[in-house]
Amino acid sequence: MAAKLRKGDKVVVLAGKDKGKEGEISAVMPSKGKAIVDGVNIAIRHQRQTQANQGGRQPKAMPIDLSNLALLDSNGKATRVGFRMEDGKKVRFAKTTGDAI
Repeated sequence: MAAKLRKGDKVVVLAGKDKGKEGEISAVMPSKGKAIVDGVNIAIRHQRQTQANQGGRQPKAMPIDLSNLALLDSNGKATRVGFRMEDGKKVRFAKTTGDAI
């Protein structure tokens, strides 16, 4: 199945403790159906001090389910993603505006 959400997409959270927050996808895990979004679903992880790392309590973005994310269209609203053929290529488009992504 084609990926509706990809790395670098601007998304909004639809459900959960961070509902309504916006961010950019930094990593996608298609096999798990999850993505890591900058500034969303932050957890505190304790890190042991090393020469390279200061250690202590480090905030870390945890994966969030793809079903809880929606792409932001050019108007800044949540939209669903569709696929269509343009010039022999399959492209993603926003269902609200019809613009290619």
